[in-house]
Amino acid sequence: MTQPSGLAGWLQLALTPGLGGAGLRAMLRQFGLPQAVLQRKRSELMTFAPAQVIEALDSQQVQDAVARSLEWAAAPGRAIITLADEIYPRSLLEIHDPPAVLYAAGRGELLSRPALAVVGSRNASAQGEHNAEAFARTLSDSGFTIVSGLALGIDAAAHRGGLAGASSTIAVLGTGIDLVYPRRNAVLAAQIEERGLLLSEFAPGTPPAAHHFPRRNRLISGLAQGCLVVEAALASGSLITARAAADQGREVFAVPGSIHSPLSKGCHELIKSGAKLVESAEDVLAELTGFRQSASASTAQRKGAAPACALLDHMGHDPVDVDALCSRAGLSADQVASELLRLELDGRITSLPGGLYQRIEAGGRS
Repeated sequence: MTQPSGLAGWLQLALTPGLGGAGLRAMLRQFGLPQAVLQRKRSELMTFAPAQVIEALDSQQVQDAVARSLEWAAAPGRAIITLADEIYPRSLLEIHDPPAVLYAAGRGELLSRPALAVVGSRNASAQGEHNAEAFARTLSDSGFTIVSGLALGIDAAAHRGGLAGASSTIAVLGTGIDLVYPRRNAVLAAQIEERGLLLSEFAPGTPPAAHHFPRRNRLISGLAQGCLVVEAALASGSLITARAAADQGREVFAVPGSIHSPLSKGCHELIKSGAKLVESAEDVLAELTGFRQSASASTAQRKGAAPACALLDHMGHDPVDVDALCSRAGLSADQVASELLRLELDGRITSLPGGLYQRIEAGGRS
């Protein structure tokens, strides 16, 4: 990723304390690019922001913040993307309050690809994390880059699934781009920077703060064509993301669960409010124009993937473990595990205690 000309001017405006997005965009509409804004008399700019904010434009604090951001962006694989750049996501231009600058580390080309948000509870159940990873992997293999917020639980599982699939993942941070929160996801964040994309509107060094995460959530939904909620309590922050998605005109999907589980109540509330109930990745794909190819067909086209029905034939009808399937099918453990995830997501097998799997249909499907 290359840096745009005039970047220092963009940063000077974006990093001035108290100059919000609305005021910044009003200046740009009135005067043009940041260089033109900064050439105006400061008294002219006071129409758009209080005097103390305009005075801060030329402060040492802002100059130091600009220098830190430029120093961060000088390393390979990093970029600061402005509203004027071609790589700036078109989908974010459609939302309320698009950020003037975005800090990106990793594969910037993912910003121009179809994306789907997958979010849910930080305190997810084991089954919820399994579902999130399986959905995300299938959707990634079907052409969607998976967008989430790098939180524990469902977010982390969604990122893992996205990385395992063909279309990778984007993690939108609620901190500066150089910080990982929570620290337990440091290894995952490094994997995403290498094979996916880390993205933030917050300058390097910005610590986590409660009000940052709702702002992050609007970007998660804004980058995507739809938002899938896998598990969520009624007070879950993922419902904020889902509501933002609905407000932005995106599709909202929710996975139902037990009526007795607190982690299902948020999803059930979304379904009552009009979100689409989904039981498989195919249900999601069927709602999104241009992505109706079945997950199993997409999987079979991937290099090294085994046809799902062939693996079913090797399973027979009795419980079987991964090692036995590897021996019967002549596949690696990774290949077998990948196909088992898809078969379970499609409702064709079930997992049993002790690492066993069993088919739950009479015969294979093509």
